[in-house]
Amino acid sequence: MAHDIGFEALAEDALLLRFGERIDSELNARVQAAAARLRQRLPQLECVPAYASLLLRFDPARWVGHDGSGPHRRLQDAVNAALGECGTIAATPRERVIPVCYGGEYGPDLADVAAHCGLAVDALIARHTAAEYRVAMLGFAPGFPYLLGLDPQLAVPRRRDPRQRVPAGSVAIGGSQTGIYPEVLPGGWQLIGRTPLRLFDASASPPSLLAAGDRVRFQAIDEDRFRQLAAADPR
Repeated sequence: MAHDIGFEALAEDALLLRFGERIDSELNARVQAAAARLRQRLPQLECVPAYASLLLRFDPARWVGHDGSGPHRRLQDAVNAALGECGTIAATPRERVIPVCYGGEYGPDLADVAAHCGLAVDALIARHTAAEYRVAMLGFAPGFPYLLGLDPQLAVPRRRDPRQRVPAGSVAIGGSQTGIYPEVLPGGWQLIGRTPLRLFDASASPPSLLAAGDRVRFQAIDEDRFRQLAAADPR
């Protein structure tokens, strides 16, 4: 697993593992598998997976060698040893169902996206809810999940005029990806629906509803159900 990984020291307490340079499901699966193994073998590390890389945060004082070797070199050796071990790590992904009210005020770009894709609105919703997605990474803002698994026919360019305020919970498509805005944020992705679930709560443990590696499915709901779930604070 470790023979073709690039290593880059980002800071005195950070080491970046590069697995490739593209957005790809198989490549991201390697990143997630490496993170799972390192969390088990080297639990003192903080592992932050991205699409094709894995950031390791560590305490430099714990990795200074008696022979004077630097912490990055020693950590790289330990990572190579851990990832080169035989056997697999049984990391069972969590499964999450995200309720979404599509269209209307909740998804103002839905009709335009459907037209761009050459689909009826109902057909687009059916395709979006039929897929199983994997959280490739959290980024852009705390709790924002980048989801792999979008039906290629639903790929659509980002808006030419990004919005200054995208409502929290907005489910959107940007290029070949889909994602969910966890807070009110600026953004240029196409808004097709909204979930009443709260994706990020700084006071919760963990603060993010979703984590890298989670499996996600969307479930279409109507406005009444949206209001019920929002009032119940389902998280």
